[in-house]
Amino acid sequence: MSILTARFDRAVKNSPYTLLVFDWDGTLIDSEAKIIAMLHAASDDFDLPRRPDADIRNIIGLGLPVAMEQLFPEQHVSIHNKIIERYRDYFNAAPSSKMFPGVPETLNTLRENGFRMAIATGKSRRGLDKDLSNTDLWKMFHTTRCADETSSKPDPRMLHEIMEQLATEPKNTLMIGDTDHDLKMAGNAGVDAVAVTYGVQQ
Repeated sequence: MSILTARFDRAVKNSPYTLLVFDWDGTLIDSEAKIIAMLHAASDDFDLPRRPDADIRNIIGLGLPVAMEQLFPEQHVSIHNKIIERYRDYFNAAPSSKMFPGVPETLNTLRENGFRMAIATGKSRRGLDKDLSNTDLWKMFHTTRCADETSSKPDPRMLHEIMEQLATEPKNTLMIGDTDHDLKMAGNAGVDAVAVTYGVQQ
């Protein structure tokens, strides 16, 4: 299972795209099970009922404050913040998630072919930097944006900031992700998108 599928290959070859923006969780990194387990553990600590796994899958890719509003709408924001803090503690203490097969090779091929690459993720800056360091993928990307330093998907601000920083027009930018949040963000930014055939929302 590689992200260098025939559909993805067709999307980038002989295309106007010069900038490829990747989602992280579920697109490059196989972190779904870890996210679900850590959210269950965090909610258990506050005696909150566990949300169904399917509900958690639906919020993967969103910034955590937005995700908490959707998962625990009956709870005050102060409880949301406590869950977020506990979740981050658990998540960052746990072993790093593995890359999907073929990710390093695919990114290296794209870089060798002259594409600039970036990350737009719902992760925190702390979490992304840890993953980038552990996977040694940091050198592949020209810039990254995290939900705790800008607006959460599907708001287009994350993509707008990346394109502005790299002086790239929407017509020359392609978003690659695994969820509706990625595709909606791209649409809101006037950017084309392609969905991988695996990940959270297959």
